[in-house]
Amino acid sequence: MFIPLHDANTLKHIKVQWVTLSLIILNVAVWLFTSLESELAAQATTVGLGFIPAIAFGHAQLAQGLEIVPEPLTYLTYAFVHAGFWHLASNMVFLWVFGDNVEDAMGHMRFLLFYLLSAAAGALCHGLLTTTSEAPLVGASGAISGVIAAYVMLHPRVRVWVLVFLRVPLPLPAFVPLLLWIGQQFFMLAIAPHGDVSWGAHVGGILVGALLILVLRRPGVPLFDREIVTPRAVRDEAGAVAAATGGRNEQRLPWGRGRR
Repeated sequence: MFIPLHDANTLKHIKVQWVTLSLIILNVAVWLFTSLESELAAQATTVGLGFIPAIAFGHAQLAQGLEIVPEPLTYLTYAFVHAGFWHLASNMVFLWVFGDNVEDAMGHMRFLLFYLLSAAAGALCHGLLTTTSEAPLVGASGAISGVIAAYVMLHPRVRVWVLVFLRVPLPLPAFVPLLLWIGQQFFMLAIAPHGDVSWGAHVGGILVGALLILVLRRPGVPLFDREIVTPRAVRDEAGAVAAATGGRNEQRLPWGRGRR
């Protein structure tokens, strides 16, 4: 539906989003490691680290030698394994654009806890819906879904540049694309619960992320911040037009409503 490009939502409580950056680096490193292996080894890594509902709920067992981590840990490890470059890239773009401000609202360690719990909730929801499935669940989507839910509850009116239908770049209030995206996850879960995409993992992450932001955000950090922050590219465009016209035609900009 859309790809987020960037926002201009500055950090208020931390200087650097160390956890967000570390998570991106770790995900990329795991993908590089598995992609450089042989196809057989990469498949073994997916099976050994992925979340398999049938194994988690006791309906099946991994063949000897395939287990990499003890079973409860696959509720977390699956979120660091990706099926391909575009699977990885899409998740990391969302984490890059939205993760820093959620980390800022919580602090480093609470954000890490939030991320891991959202991932675990995604796996649990997926597993409860497909208890006998032997297909490995991989990808950070459950955790990213939690980040998206938290962001829209913190900064719904922040304007975000998004690429709509992979073609049209638009600066939109965050609640417009993010609530549409959240609605799509619930809708797809209702009509295609057993498709190739685990909509259940997304919904699990969304629900837990929305709950956790209520208790893990810093004291004094408000929900539904009313401040409108316009992406820098929009401000630069407005400034260029104002400079060229002596400031007389600012109101003609199609996105002039984004000014504070």
